[in-house]
Amino acid sequence: MLISIKSSREIELLKKAGHIVYLTHQYLKPYIKEGITTKELDKLAEDFIISQNATPSFKGLYGFPGSICTSINEEVVHGIPGNRKLKNGDIVKLDIGACYKGYHGDSAWSYKVGNVSKEIDYLMEHTEKALYEGIKQVKPGNRIGDISHAIEEYAKAHNLGVVKELVGHGVGTKVHEEPDVPNYGKSGVGPLLKEGMVIAIEPMLNLGTADIYMLDDDWTIVTDDDLPSAHFEHTVAVVKDGYIILTGE
Repeated sequence: MLISIKSSREIELLKKAGHIVYLTHQYLKPYIKEGITTKELDKLAEDFIISQNATPSFKGLYGFPGSICTSINEEVVHGIPGNRKLKNGDIVKLDIGACYKGYHGDSAWSYKVGNVSKEIDYLMEHTEKALYEGIKQVKPGNRIGDISHAIEEYAKAHNLGVVKELVGHGVGTKVHEEPDVPNYGKSGVGPLLKEGMVIAIEPMLNLGTADIYMLDDDWTIVTDDDLPSAHFEHTVAVVKDGYIILTGE
């Protein structure tokens, strides 16, 4: 396994790409309401990313047709933008990537549409908190398993299903690089975290079962019991005294 260590120049470019992703999320927020289609959100995102002198990382990646992934309710990830309209009470996950001067930023966030159920509120709150529990483990000398274990323990304590088939990953000149960053596992195992590594941490937690399957479109992953799923993701860099979030403000 070859895990690339990024130079300070590369981390600056990754930070710029990450910031564009952050700005795209902020730009889309006011549009996330009842009646808008996922295709309209996709077009808004693409135009905004291009306006920032970047390109959508996901467009055409492995053949993906959209610029962003738009996954609603029981759709966990990789929802293809289309003519489906958001409805009051939905949870929508927007996974956004931007490529700036050959370097990628990658961040997903879950959003409420109008008024959501207490269950969706709970799911969103604790999936986001699980992300930060994982991020807290990022520092030189720790291992990937420390991140994975922290996320799993938090999710289990809150009775949420941990999707095991889908993982976080390294980020750099490719959207997906080594190493994999699972959302479950043992602490003290896996690749060693070193200064200059850049990884995307992304818990995908379900209100019910952890089991998932793929729809016939060969992209969209959904929960087996049709209960909602949430997804929160940041790209982070390992620095001397811990981490910096590259897809934050």
